[in-house]
Amino acid sequence: MNYDDLISAATDVGYLLLRNGAEIYRVEDSMQRIFRAYGVETGEVFAIPTCIFVTITTPEGKSITKIKRLYTRGTDLDKVDQANDLCRRICHTCPDVSSIHAEVEKINRRPVYDFWTQVAAFAMVAFSFTLFYGGTLSDAFCSLFCGAGVKLVNHFMGRFQANAFFTNIVASCVAATIAMLAVQMGFGANLDKIIIGALMNLVPGIVITSFMRDIMGGDLIAGLIRFVESLLVATAIAIGAGIALMVPRLIWGV
Repeated sequence: MNYDDLISAATDVGYLLLRNGAEIYRVEDSMQRIFRAYGVETGEVFAIPTCIFVTITTPEGKSITKIKRLYTRGTDLDKVDQANDLCRRICHTCPDVSSIHAEVEKINRRPVYDFWTQVAAFAMVAFSFTLFYGGTLSDAFCSLFCGAGVKLVNHFMGRFQANAFFTNIVASCVAATIAMLAVQMGFGANLDKIIIGALMNLVPGIVITSFMRDIMGGDLIAGLIRFVESLLVATAIAIGAGIALMVPRLIWGV
């Protein structure tokens, strides 16, 4: 058994899960199951949303440690599902460790929705939530453009690897600005409903759910990190929308 290859393969699976939005307990449990499948009962895994620490002890008493830093995270539940399936197959069949790397790369290369499909999805989310929160049909149609604007900003700033905090500020500011223009021109009636519907695209629902699950499961550090992350996102959304609403009043008194 090449324990260096084993710890590297298990870390790749855990990294794949963590990078695509899996819960902390899922990452740690999946890696430990892989170790046990290959007869290693001494695997210790500690994961937080930005890093994975893993150590195993060989039968000779040698400790092997690997640390993998996570710089960017997202949400891709299809890849999480595929990684879960890969972990089950690994535990059931114990394939050659080298083949695990190939399977991870195969999952990483799985296609995602194209850009304009994502723009349409953002627009429809804004449309639906505007109606859900009591907006009129005309408000919902205005929010289509606000939601599309949010995605365009995210895509544009993502190309420059901009900080997520500032990206959310700009995105919420653009959405609120488009909503204000639509209402001023008479296309919409309820400014608040349009803005709320559009900004639901930025609300970190999965992060909020994950930090509650982490804290209840005993992963306090990971839970607190995600809790702070969700607070920063909420703050960025409020700042961006507040700028868009306050600047016209300060300049033109409208």
